[in-house]
Amino acid sequence: MTADAEPSATRARPAYDTMPAARRGDRGHRPHRPWSERRIPAAVAAVLLLAAAGSTLYDVLAVRAGRRAAVWRRQLANELSSRHVDDVWMLTGAAVVIAIGLWLLILAFTPGPRNLLPLRPPNNSPPHLQATLDRHSAALLLRDAAMMVPGVGKVRVQVRRGRIKATADVHFRDPHQVRDDLTAALQKECDELALTHPPRLAVHVRRRTA
Repeated sequence: MTADAEPSATRARPAYDTMPAARRGDRGHRPHRPWSERRIPAAVAAVLLLAAAGSTLYDVLAVRAGRRAAVWRRQLANELSSRHVDDVWMLTGAAVVIAIGLWLLILAFTPGPRNLLPLRPPNNSPPHLQATLDRHSAALLLRDAAMMVPGVGKVRVQVRRGRIKATADVHFRDPHQVRDDLTAALQKECDELALTHPPRLAVHVRRRTA
């Protein structure tokens, strides 16, 4: 998520204790991202499996009742019996099935909402309490903090899961001093955001030329 130097809405800040977890001493867990419900992938997989199982079951029952097998099942049986394992279509089908299986495994073993950053809970809070901040809001807060640094005319902030990148245009003052002040301001803002896994901070400044 990125945020450029434009007028922003009312400034909001999560009201959480910014003391590191190791110093609080009253909490042994670290909050993680909430898990996505995966409604669309689950619905697609369920519909496909239901259609395949229903069609196969109906055809098997029809054969048991004395009717001929469906054309698609006869053709599929003939193709599987006549083609070799190293056939191009067999390899392509196997690759597609493997790709779909890996995709489903990734969906099953990963949380999903990558745009949410977990926050440290306040002291004496219930163990199940979870709070998150989306990356766009975090970028807006960091951008507002960067615009308060003297000499910064325009700043662009990108917030990723493991890295925060800020690029600022310097209108006046020495760029090295502006960079040091900007780094300190952004680091303080990052601490006040109370992120469970604070991203690494990368600050770049450039002299704006007319």
